[in-house]
Amino acid sequence: MLQPRLLLRKPWTSCNCIVSTLIFRHARAYASVEPVEPIVAEHSVLQSTTLAFAPPPTRDEGSKFAMRTYKPRTPGVRHLRRPINDHLWKGRPFLPLTFAKKGHGKGGRNHTGRVTVRHRGGGHKRRIRTVDFSRTTPGKHTVDRIEHDPGRSGHIALITEEATGRKSYILASEGMRAGDTVQSYRAGIPQDLLDSMGGVVDPGILAAKTAWRGNCLPLRMIPIGTLVHNVGSSKDRGGVFCRSAGTYATVISKGDESSTDKEAKYVTIRLQSGELRKVSKDACATVGVVSNPHHQHRQLGKAGRKRWLGIRPTVRGVAMNAVDHPHGGGRGKSKGNVHPVSPWGIPTKSGYRTRNKRNPNKWVVVERPRNQGKRKRAQKG
Repeated sequence: MLQPRLLLRKPWTSCNCIVSTLIFRHARAYASVEPVEPIVAEHSVLQSTTLAFAPPPTRDEGSKFAMRTYKPRTPGVRHLRRPINDHLWKGRPFLPLTFAKKGHGKGGRNHTGRVTVRHRGGGHKRRIRTVDFSRTTPGKHTVDRIEHDPGRSGHIALITEEATGRKSYILASEGMRAGDTVQSYRAGIPQDLLDSMGGVVDPGILAAKTAWRGNCLPLRMIPIGTLVHNVGSSKDRGGVFCRSAGTYATVISKGDESSTDKEAKYVTIRLQSGELRKVSKDACATVGVVSNPHHQHRQLGKAGRKRWLGIRPTVRGVAMNAVDHPHGGGRGKSKGNVHPVSPWGIPTKSGYRTRNKRNPNKWVVVERPRNQGKRKRAQKG
């Protein structure tokens, strides 16, 4: 016969009191650090020994990065994985640069009230941060703090203009910390920088004193091979490419400014998808990679965190009725010998092309590879 569990335990002795006292003296740890495979950096920031134009400090974050794990006190934290961002601001945002997100964009509906994006709705209350993607204000700006933005995957930085004290939000580059100094050169080369070069613009010296992490420059002033983010498409617009966490573009080629050729007006960049695209040489770009590059390795741990983010469940088509989806209905798990299609009957797999061949994108030099994973399978083999 099974005995009660209490009877199977050993009686308490005097040494147990000492052990229990030692246990309570130590602080309880609910989180731990889990090492992950290292990521090799592909870019090194140009440095200069000039004190007047010194680059931002290089911080050795280590070749390995780690994810924060938690003791499985509850099922929801057993598989929870989070990037370690202890440098983020713990308080509230700078309220004059925010506004409440109410009504617009919630529930995946457009201005007419129709659902244009499915599986959206609910979620926690948010305030939208007004981020300056153009960065047209010249002069030095000091980074006050690095903040988390619930509306994007990358982090943002609150900066203050030294001349006027005006504050603004910008996308934070990887490695940027409070106390750093960033500057925008979209309005032109400052006079003190021009005087330090002897009154003559030397492209090499100019790049060595301006192409630093977090600085915003026209693409014509950025050397070839530099990693940039928040890339614009034209002269009068702000950044539109490479704005999410860990993204960047590479400057591939630049036209000869002394040439009268039409192609001399553009700079070719390579996106992470492999697409080569030409943009205006006067378009803006920020040197560096967008912060929070480990965002893709996070694990939410439970379905409730997905709902907090405003994402609703996705129901499979074969689980619906025939009136709701082309794959619905029937007995058992059958989709009626129909190729995979969307709820509106458009093929969703097998490389079905939806773009108009007669209206190609003239800004794309080389399209990104579309081979349904054949390149990945070839690399594994």
